[in-house]
Amino acid sequence: QVQLVESGGGLVQAGGSLRLSCAASGTIFSIYAMGWYRQGPGKQRELVATVTRSDSTYYADSVKGRFTISRDNAKNTVYLQMNSLKPEDTAVYYCRLSGYKDSFVYWGQGTQVTVSS
Repeated sequence: QVQLVESGGGLVQAGGSLRLSCAASGTIFSIYAMGWYRQGPGKQRELVATVTRSDSTYYADSVKGRFTISRDNAKNTVYLQMNSLKPEDTAVYYCRLSGYKDSFVYWGQGTQVTVSS
């Protein structure tokens, strides 16, 4: 059974920083992509950033230049460094792990990030 354990969320003032971590445990074969999604109050879940096994990255326009995604393949862990946080970044952040072409997909339980103005 695969489990994704997220940590690092919390309350921060606008302009501050947080670092999210997501560690995957269990038997996992050939992880292709790891990423972060978020769901704000009254909004749909949206993609924030992803990183592939070859370190190719993608960022939503709203976070480019402020967030950085990275992964440690040996530890099956993905990180999201969030700088210059804005109130509109307030959301529950979810970690997602997938195989090639989404042959398998796992989600974390979510971690709350709240940015106060």
